[in-house]
Formats: sequence, structure tokens, C-alpha cells
Amino acid sequence: MEKTIELLRQSGALLEGHFLLSSGRHSDKYFQCAKLLQYPDKAKAVFENVVNNIKEDIKAGKLKIDIVAGPAMGGIIAAYEVARQLSLPAIFTERDESGSFVLRRGFEILKGQNVLIVEDVVTTGKSSQECADALVKSGAVVSALACIVDRRDENCEDFSLPFYPSVKVSVKSFDPNDCELCKQGIPAEKPGSRKIF
Repeated sequence: MEKTIELLRQSGALLEGHFLLSSGRHSDKYFQCAKLLQYPDKAKAVFENVVNNIKEDIKAGKLKIDIVAGPAMGGIIAAYEVARQLSLPAIFTERDESGSFVLRRGFEILKGQNVLIVEDVVTTGKSSQECADALVKSGAVVSALACIVDRRDENCEDFSLPFYPSVKVSVKSFDPNDCELCKQGIPAEKPGSRKIF
């Protein structure tokens, strides 16, 4: 886990300030994992332990994975790297005109295929859930979730699926109506790619 934090720092992926997250919440830290994932050696290193844990669970019969999927944008490279290390195909979901995740670009899921969803950062799990909904609608069985950074609040509910984060980080996150940083007059930045719906 310390290795992941060091890689995030080395690549400039750990930002500090006042940020508007894709979840709609505000935070004093932001993980711009694209800055880490631009380096293939760092992408490989950040997912090695995640992939080893997944392989152990597959070997023990606890998990079955046929394909890896990521929600666009942050999950595309992350899913590809995990799929590469697992020697599996990788696909991604993306938002349509209504803002819902769908499969496009000719990607297909066979009925009953077991899917591992991989993201860069999990704050509330909303993107993972929306990605999962689109995949299930296409016939998939979602088997597990993985990510680089798990930044969910300490009191959040656990996922009902196996979850493989590279690192768990405690980061302040605020309801926008009760944000300490807003009260201090610090302007919020929106570095992510998702529109707030």
C-alpha cells in the first residue's frame, strides 16, 4: 500500500486543494490517476498486488472472471492493465447522450460472462454501480471490483462483491452544503471528466 502512495506522489497524481468530485461531494484531496497511468511501468506496479490477490482467489475457486471492464474515463487504462496481467480481454462502458453507461464500439458481453470491474478511484462506488448495471443489462454476471485508490468514507457500507483496492486512503470529503473549504471561500476545482448529474 505504501508503494501505491509513493507511485501516486512520484507521478503527481495526488493533488491537494479544494475539489468537486464526480460524486458531487467536495474534498481537500484529489487523485488524478491518469497522471500515474500514463507510465506503463507504474501502471503495472500499482496493480501487481491486486492481480496477485485476484489470481489467488481464482485458484482457490472463490472467484471466476472471463473479462475485465472499466467505466470511462478513469477505468479504461486501469481495466486494460489488470486484464493484461490476467491475460483476459478488456472492454469499457461509456456514457450515452442521456448520461447512462452503455456498451458501445462493438463491445459485447456473452450471457453469463463473469466480469471484473476496475476503476481508478472509488469514492462512493456510483460509477462502479452504474457500470455494473449496464453490464448486467447486457447479460453479464459482475464477479468483483478493483481499483487503485479506495477513498470511501470509513463509515460507508462494504460492497457485496469481492473488492480489491491497491490502497485504502482516508480523505476528507464534504457534503457541498456543509463544506469547510467553501466556508473558507476557497474556490473548488473540477478536475474529473464526469458531468455532475
